[in-house]
Amino acid sequence: MRVPVDWLREYAALPPGTTGADIAADLVTVGLEEEGLHTSGVTGPLVVGRVLTKQSEPQKNGKTIEWCSLDVGAANGTGEPQWVVCGAHNFEVGDLVVVILPGGSVTTPQGPMVVTARTTYGHVSAGMITSERELGIGDDHSGILVLTRYFADRPDVIATLAPGQDALSLLGLDRETVEVNVTPDRGYCFSVRGIAREYSHATGVVFTDPVLALDRSAPPPNPQGYAVHLTDDAPIRGRVGCDRYVARIVRGVDVHAPTPAWMAARLKDAGMRPISLPVDVTNYVMLGLGQPLHAFDLALLDGPIVVRRARPGERMTTLDDVERALEPTDLLITDRGADRALAIAGVMGGADTEIGDSTTDVLIEAAHFDPVSIARSARRHKLPSEASRRFERGVDPLLAPAAAQLAVDLLVEFGGGSADPGVTDAGAVTPPQPIDLDLDLPSRLVGVDYSHARVVEILEQIGCQVAAGNGHARVTPPSWRPDLRTQPDLAEEVARIDGYTAIPSVVPTPPVGSGLTHGQQVRRLIANLLAAQGYCEVWNVPFVGDARHTALGYAAADARARTVALANPLSDEAPLLRISILSTLVDSLRRNLSRGAKDIALFETGLVLALDGPQVSAPTVDVGHYPGAQTLATIRAAVPPQPRHLGFVLTGDRDRAGAWGPGRPADVTDVLETATAVLDALRLTATVTPDDAMPFHPGRCARIDLADGSLVGHVGELHPKVFAALDLPPRTVAGELDVDVLIAHSGIPAEAVTLSTYPLATSDVALVVDEQVPAAAVSAALRSGAGGLLEGLNLFDIYRGDQIGPGRKSLAYRLSVRATDRTLTTEEVSGIRDAAVAAAQSAVGAVQRV
Repeated sequence: MRVPVDWLREYAALPPGTTGADIAADLVTVGLEEEGLHTSGVTGPLVVGRVLTKQSEPQKNGKTIEWCSLDVGAANGTGEPQWVVCGAHNFEVGDLVVVILPGGSVTTPQGPMVVTARTTYGHVSAGMITSERELGIGDDHSGILVLTRYFADRPDVIATLAPGQDALSLLGLDRETVEVNVTPDRGYCFSVRGIAREYSHATGVVFTDPVLALDRSAPPPNPQGYAVHLTDDAPIRGRVGCDRYVARIVRGVDVHAPTPAWMAARLKDAGMRPISLPVDVTNYVMLGLGQPLHAFDLALLDGPIVVRRARPGERMTTLDDVERALEPTDLLITDRGADRALAIAGVMGGADTEIGDSTTDVLIEAAHFDPVSIARSARRHKLPSEASRRFERGVDPLLAPAAAQLAVDLLVEFGGGSADPGVTDAGAVTPPQPIDLDLDLPSRLVGVDYSHARVVEILEQIGCQVAAGNGHARVTPPSWRPDLRTQPDLAEEVARIDGYTAIPSVVPTPPVGSGLTHGQQVRRLIANLLAAQGYCEVWNVPFVGDARHTALGYAAADARARTVALANPLSDEAPLLRISILSTLVDSLRRNLSRGAKDIALFETGLVLALDGPQVSAPTVDVGHYPGAQTLATIRAAVPPQPRHLGFVLTGDRDRAGAWGPGRPADVTDVLETATAVLDALRLTATVTPDDAMPFHPGRCARIDLADGSLVGHVGELHPKVFAALDLPPRTVAGELDVDVLIAHSGIPAEAVTLSTYPLATSDVALVVDEQVPAAAVSAALRSGAGGLLEGLNLFDIYRGDQIGPGRKSLAYRLSVRATDRTLTTEEVSGIRDAAVAAAQSAVGAVQRV
């Protein structure tokens, strides 16, 4: 919000000499952060000059210049005439003009330009006679600015003009504008009135509310006003779209009348371009008071105004000449029996009734619209207007009559119109709800000892009505503060107005025994482990589309049944929540490949959706209020399961090539090693078996289960169809593990075991089994048969060949055994081996190879 300092001075008694920087510093103390300070860009010496002589001199390039002498008084330090070359011809001897003397500067499209005495066209030109555009006070660049014409309607100003007079203050070029950042909860600060009120809170200066005088002068509503009907068939969250609509009529307005120079200057300083008197008046009132207005050509209206929701399939053309398809939640201003849409309420008007060159009678609309309705329409139609920006943050519902009255007064004064006696004020405003406040709460929340009297004083200062007694108060917020709903809101206001600097800086004492939860420890351990193995951690947005499910080989119906669609997706191509980490991890892989990387190891942890059954809708409740335990339970029950998964992917060489020899491409054993390392770090024992699960190759996919049958995840080589669909390198390997399962089954404290000082004995055995028997099953049988003295079991060789026949394989294991109380004899070691072989023979039909 840009606030011209001279405009702010009308509402707040600024101390003499107050600068824009001072104002910005004071506003920061009440939470309004400075965005910038703006000036005209023109610096002095800029003075009034009287043309003494004017000599036209044709030049070889076809131009004719004017060689002039000017009386600039004592501004040049000598009192002598100032000689200047000028290219314009629209002035005569005796005219008063604006002159920049050497050392001054103006802002050009190329940046600041410092004026110096320089030789041009055979003369030394000591300065520059300026135009309106060069000074930034208008668009006219056809000639220089002649002050007697510029101030033709201000004879009082003309009478005071004198050579050498400072033109910066004369033309308002010494004005400053303070720009502040208005947070979403402070919508009332989108006006000079609101900023003036906050400046008064910050400094204690007197605030003069312009609305008070306007309310006194505004006539009451009467039956002669223009007919307005408010209807709403589909209120949002129980709130009607429009609860107040004030309409005033001004007849006989000259729409071609010029906007007063002071008003145009304020609009430009506030960042708005002057357009025409009716439009400028509505913008001026909006900037000054914070109430957006809309002006209709009364002659183009047909019948009563009806405020309603849009109908299915309805369309309208807005002021930007764009035909827009409307949604049933759009709030409209209509006429012709509610059949013609005139405007999207609070967002933008329509082309049918806009002010034109033939307009004489103007209807002023000052209404109060539901913030949610306006915000949704503005975003849906991509129309972030100045009006919608204010309505969606909350406009004072009691402001409409005063704003309409100010607009009527300005159109009557400067447009030559007359106010119609009819006044419409339709609807009923809901008053602010009182809040029961514990007067000790601000002290407890903020940490500053506020007396009860100080709390009441501050709340009354910001406009609240307070009835206090016995340590409690019933507080009714002002109409312009819809953000004040709860006790903490009021406590925050106390802290803000009393001063944030009064809040002590106290380092809180952490509670004893707190630290990372077991789940946090597991996630950190996994991340550190994979980083140590050479993986790089990435993060991806968890949104995908059906095309990604198809590319990864997921069944379309099954994938859709496990996820939910977003109500407002960032992209129409990714409207679903992911059901696996690999669905989005491949995006990072593809991005790195496109940048020229070849040997890549990536991992990501994040939530995935695992919907089981139909999605249950959750109730929507307003923020700022506790909805109740039952409502919260219903909301939580509607949230689908979202387990945390770990995904990792490898492509290229796992062992890099170098002087030591060629590299080794990543394969299934590498991702299996990664999964095994995670399990070992958590002291979990798992069974690895072959499986056929997309998006993995059916013959190179491993399933990992814990001892109780809980599925941990899958690792393997991606399916060839996945390579083709996603343009990935062949033989890319990946894995995905359920971190929540790992967390749930880990965390059991490890028991210390006595380290044996006796020697380790080993025995090798080769077992022949059918090809389809997994090695994990053989290992499990050997472990169960070997008993408690088995310290290690290692599969060190796999053989397939003529010696054992087709459909068979030989698995060679090394059993490591040790006792804690003695050295094992050869007979004992052989007995352990024989027991293990017998168990394998019984469990999987293994035959010892000799």
